[in-house]
Amino acid sequence: MNAFAPRDGDTLTPYFLAQDEQHATDVAQRLAAFIAAAEHSLDFALYDFRLSDPLFAIVADALGERAHAGVTIRIAFDGDKPEVPQLAAGMDPAPQGTEQYVRALGYPFRRIGGLKLMHNKYVVRDAGQPSAAVWTGSTNFTDDAWEIMENNIVSIVSPALAAYYSHDFTDLWNTGEIGVSGAFDTQPVALRFGGATADTLVHFSPGRGVEIDAEVARIVASAQRRVRVCSMLLNSGHFINALQHVMQAGRAQVSGIYDRTQMQSVVRQWGDVPHNTWKISAVEEIVRDARLVGKNSTPYSPESTHDFMHNKVMVVDDTVITGSYNFSNSAEMNAENILVIASPALAETYSQYTDRLMRKYAGDSVGRLM
Repeated sequence: MNAFAPRDGDTLTPYFLAQDEQHATDVAQRLAAFIAAAEHSLDFALYDFRLSDPLFAIVADALGERAHAGVTIRIAFDGDKPEVPQLAAGMDPAPQGTEQYVRALGYPFRRIGGLKLMHNKYVVRDAGQPSAAVWTGSTNFTDDAWEIMENNIVSIVSPALAAYYSHDFTDLWNTGEIGVSGAFDTQPVALRFGGATADTLVHFSPGRGVEIDAEVARIVASAQRRVRVCSMLLNSGHFINALQHVMQAGRAQVSGIYDRTQMQSVVRQWGDVPHNTWKISAVEEIVRDARLVGKNSTPYSPESTHDFMHNKVMVVDDTVITGSYNFSNSAEMNAENILVIASPALAETYSQYTDRLMRKYAGDSVGRLM
């Protein structure tokens, strides 16, 4: 991956979350600071936006101050799903209540419809301006996501990268549909992290969903030293095959953490789909032989505590892969974004975060999926 030299000030900053290791107000204030720097525009593409009154007030006050200063604010969110989704037709459920919170803010909004999910969690600030920036990652705008889940947030100052996110947002905003949003080519953008260049490539699904799945598998399969998994789910067939290939070749160490409870639910679903049953033994083998740590989260229901290990992260040698994109077949068809970042310093930073989570949840499960 090659990119032009980074401009002065074009930077990437990760922020890591873990259950009960930060207060939700810390994240709200960090988001408010990002909002406060806007001078022209703020575009939000959100899957889940439901905050308790104190957190909502922090975000609403920051937006209100910027709106008063003349900043244009638009919000696109996953919507137009029936209360009971058409599961037989492949429709995924959307979280209930986001529209209520978006309407309460009082800014222009757009429901994004489609069978699959508008699963992004990004904000584009001042697109088209020299100071343009992006807030992205795996983190929804909810109390649970900010306080009791494992997540990561990536804030990037870069007009070139912000232009790609703005292009994707415009696709969604203009059509109101997931459709083929993100169906455009991108080039690596040079940023800075840890005093060195971090070449950064972004892709969007569903427009580039098939290519994303293939590219992630290719990167994993080419690993020479390490593959660090820090992902809620491990259910893309291409990804599973790539991990098996690496482990069989024996040239790179595979280790990491996943959400055991949520993967158990996926495995039970595979048992009912003949062409997916091969994945059950494959993932059990990967978890066993790599001794992956599994977090025991609360089984999902709309009303339950949502304490998932919610990251979507892979560290392969000196490359970090992260974003909203789960390593799953559904993600190909959702509206998602994924970053591929070549940076030894960033890879080590994410690897240390993964190590910390592995130590934290080693008492839940090691090497045992079911």
